[in-house]
Amino acid sequence: MRTVGLFEAKQKLSELVERASEGERIGITRRGKLAAVIVSPHSKTTVDEIFYGIDKIQKRARRTKRIAVKRLIEEGRV
Repeated sequence: MRTVGLFEAKQKLSELVERASEGERIGITRRGKLAAVIVSPHSKTTVDEIFYGIDKIQKRARRTKRIAVKRLIEEGRV
């Protein structure tokens, strides 16, 4: 997966969307941390990727102590 910073993504959004529509996964980082991923709506996410994401959210919720996973998702922190 190719990653770009948020500023660069704003400047090249059309190009990034075109590349994603061709099947490439584009990660967007904010302050060096992955914040979003642009993918084609036709891309197939594997079951393993889905469960990995769920596991990652649960681990992060345990580290943050008493913050509900739902709240993390609503705040866009996962």
